[in-house]
Amino acid sequence: MKEPLTDFGFEHIPFSEKTERVKDLFSKVAYRYDLMNDLMSLGLHRCWKKSFIHRLPLQPESRILDVAGGTGDIALQLQKAYPHLRLEISVCDLTPSMLEEGRDKAINQGLLKGLDWFCGNAEQLPWPDDSFDIYTVAFGMRNIADKPQALKEAWRVLKPGGWFFCLEFSQVTIAPLAKLYDAYSFRILPKVGQWVSNNQEAYQYLVESIRQFPNQQQWQQDIQQAGFQQVSFENWSGGIVALHWAQKA
Repeated sequence: MKEPLTDFGFEHIPFSEKTERVKDLFSKVAYRYDLMNDLMSLGLHRCWKKSFIHRLPLQPESRILDVAGGTGDIALQLQKAYPHLRLEISVCDLTPSMLEEGRDKAINQGLLKGLDWFCGNAEQLPWPDDSFDIYTVAFGMRNIADKPQALKEAWRVLKPGGWFFCLEFSQVTIAPLAKLYDAYSFRILPKVGQWVSNNQEAYQYLVESIRQFPNQQQWQQDIQQAGFQQVSFENWSGGIVALHWAQKA
């Protein structure tokens, strides 16, 4: 029996291969990952992430799991914006070198309390049931091989009443903007990636992975099928990105 296939950009590969290929790719670009985000979004990712953290239903001493947390942008912004809430944030990422970049940033910014760093897979999280108040994932869900399984794990580790928040590149809803966005993504960005980091492949994959990710309505249905309720989404920047949120009843 053949192993089921998943996407790696526009390429279709066995599920078992994607995790290692994503890990290898991000290991190579970890030291330039923040610059990659700036180039891919023309710097807008900083505004999107700032808006994202201000939408979270935070309470004093909330336990937050930031999955595919990469270099720690969400966790560090939360700690800087809400020091009075004494948040407990666990950052989980597949790639050790990405976590190392995040820890270095935290040390450099003097943000040492309330942060823990874990190397782990979103499809098999190393925490017991009902552990967290909020699960966040920003621009990382499309890199996960088995997204339905990752959603089930999100539901499992959230406490009853806990919230799932996902920020991800999505499907542009304004036709003229979509044409400009495609031209930038496929014609310009990979060449810039080659020039900046000598890694055109990484930029090509990231662009393709955006196109392969479910559109807003399909992703909403996927979240509902994982058991979540009050599932909603909101388009930002004409649908270049979308914020999805849901609650574990």
